[in-house]
Amino acid sequence: MILAIDVGNTNIVLGCIDEGEIVSVVRIHTDTRETEAEYTIKLKEIIYAYGMALKAIDGVILSSVVPPVTESIRRAVRQLTGFECMVVGPGIKTGMNIRIDDPGTVAGDLIVGGVAAMQFYGTPAIVLDLGTATTATVIDENGCFRGGAIMPGVKLSYGALAAGTSLLPEISITPPKKCIATNTVDCMRAGAVFGTAAMIDGLIDRMEAELGTPCKLVATGGLASSIVSCCRHEIVCDDDLLLKGMWYLYEKNK
Repeated sequence: MILAIDVGNTNIVLGCIDEGEIVSVVRIHTDTRETEAEYTIKLKEIIYAYGMALKAIDGVILSSVVPPVTESIRRAVRQLTGFECMVVGPGIKTGMNIRIDDPGTVAGDLIVGGVAAMQFYGTPAIVLDLGTATTATVIDENGCFRGGAIMPGVKLSYGALAAGTSLLPEISITPPKKCIATNTVDCMRAGAVFGTAAMIDGLIDRMEAELGTPCKLVATGGLASSIVSCCRHEIVCDDDLLLKGMWYLYEKNK
C-alpha cells in the first residue's frame, strides 16, 4: 500500500492506495505556518484515527503546489515511515512529453491530472481542476502536455468580491433555481455557478478549435460537481483523479 499526499493551496489530500484501489481518503487544511513536528503529529493522528497501519505503507508519493509545506511534509513522512517521498516534479518519469515554453515550471498537480486523464480516460483530453484556482490543461492525441489556462477559483473570486464591497455578502457556491436571479444572493450564485460554467464551455470550444479535434473532458477539484453539472458539454467528474495519477506515477517510477 502506498500513501499519496496532494498538497493544495487550501487542502492537503491524503490517500491510501492498495494495488490501484483507493481505500481511504482524508482531507486536512493546508497551513504554511505548521512545522515539521506539527505535521508529524497530525499525520500520525490521522493514520491512527482512520485505521491506516504505518507498517503497511510501502512507499509515499507527494505532489505539492505550496513550497513552504513541501519540505515539512517530506520530513514528517521520513520521521513516521522511514521512507523518502517520491516528489512529482522535474526528473520524474511521466510518459508525457511536456511541450511548453519552460517544462520545469509546470505545477505537480497539472502533471498528475494530465497523466491520470491520459491513462484512465484517453487522449486528446482537457482536464479541469476547480479548486483554489480553476485550471484547464490540454493533452493532445499524442500524449503531449500542450499547456492550458489558469483562472481565479470561484470561492477565491467571490470571497474577494464580498471583501471588496459593502453590500455583497459571502455566499455558498450552489446553483440557484434560475440564471435570471431576483435577489442579491441568488444573483451572486448565478454568476458564480452559471458564469463559471459558461466560461468553461467557452474555453473548451476554443481549445478544441485550436487542437482541431473533440477532446475527452474530465473535471476534478472541490467545486467540480457543483459547476460542471451546469456546463453544456458532457464532462466526467472524477474526485479521485489526482490520487489515481499519483498511484500511476509511483508505479512507473518506483
